[in-house]
Amino acid sequence: MSRPLPKIVRATVTPILIGDPPLLNVLGVHQPYTPRAIVELETDAGATGIGETYGDSEYLEVANALAAALPGRPLTALNGLHDLAYQSAALTTDTGKEFDPAGLRGRRTNEKLVRSVVSAFEVASLDALGRTLDLPVHALLGGKIRDRVEYSGYLFYRWAEHPVPDAPTDDWGDALDPEGVVRQARRFADDYGFRSFKLKGGVFDPDQEIEAIKALAKAFPDHPLRLDPNGGWSVETSVRVAGELHGLLEYMEDPTTGIDGMAEVHRRTGALMATNMCVTTFAEIPEAFAKRAVQVVLSDHHYWGGLTATRELAAICRTHGVSLSMHSNTHLGISLAAMTHVASVVPNLEYACDSHRPWQTEDVITESHRFVDGALTVGDEPGLGVELDRDALAALHERWVRLGVRDRDDVAAMVKADPTWTQPALPRW
Repeated sequence: MSRPLPKIVRATVTPILIGDPPLLNVLGVHQPYTPRAIVELETDAGATGIGETYGDSEYLEVANALAAALPGRPLTALNGLHDLAYQSAALTTDTGKEFDPAGLRGRRTNEKLVRSVVSAFEVASLDALGRTLDLPVHALLGGKIRDRVEYSGYLFYRWAEHPVPDAPTDDWGDALDPEGVVRQARRFADDYGFRSFKLKGGVFDPDQEIEAIKALAKAFPDHPLRLDPNGGWSVETSVRVAGELHGLLEYMEDPTTGIDGMAEVHRRTGALMATNMCVTTFAEIPEAFAKRAVQVVLSDHHYWGGLTATRELAAICRTHGVSLSMHSNTHLGISLAAMTHVASVVPNLEYACDSHRPWQTEDVITESHRFVDGALTVGDEPGLGVELDRDALAALHERWVRLGVRDRDDVAAMVKADPTWTQPALPRW
């Protein structure tokens, strides 16, 4: 006799605010608090699964609509989440043109919005299903092929503190020159064992960022390096920087904007181009791969619609001889667990994954992840292998209610420090 499929009986979305250091990028600075959304799914079998995604207003609107539509549906009906999100939120499959200043994701579209929301519900579904079947999420994705997932230390130019009252603080100090960047990297290596580094560029004149990479290469000759100016440079500047740093970078991430620009830089320099800006949806793949604009896709299960979609992306990349790594955002431990599970099953993960840890120190899980030699162990506990800390969730939700921050805006945060600042047009240099 067949066993009935577990059904969802409750779906909730809890918006929260987490502390964020004053990390600089091409558009401005991270604001003191950034919104995230925590998804919980409860089944009629008594299992609860959790997921996480962006918590900005437009994401919450879609997430709440999808949550209201889920009770009564089979937990395993993952293939229908995408269409249900469109239907429940009354969205159309447009091709929006508005630039997204918060996520630095290229052009905002409903498809990107929906996939980012669906990702949290898919992860929560897999977590609940794994707990029901007493299987880890990686087993539901085909089984892990590696026991450890390597992560790269994510270096940022930063201020010592936010220039506003009542902001979170830390003991990292500033990093505004090559010496500061190297000092930051040493702490990353000593405390977390990271064996590769990525520098968020596009902040200062390219010559200063060239010097920072050269200083890192001298201080850490055995550590692969990456530089990501988030499309802040013209093609000509990108070509010049690639020449100056020839042999020092394993890849350049989005040095310039657009598929044609990336293709031109690669054609003229031979430098590997990585992206999480010009290829963030399946529709963008054919042109980018045909023009050889991208040699490394930085997957992000939030962007692509979940863990199964990430696995599909990996298969497409293998077919076309394109390498794969993983992008990160200001995530908490739920997303880091999901990243680690899907990274463990992908054969062609050829570069260490990005992670914003340890910049995000708050969490909604009971035991935070611990990096050993720059890697996380892939666990075999049921589901994601993490437990929700309800006290922490309640406190971070109360902050969301009290402070009223509803959207991340790096430009507005910079304006508070420098009233003359305006949203930069890309390229800046």
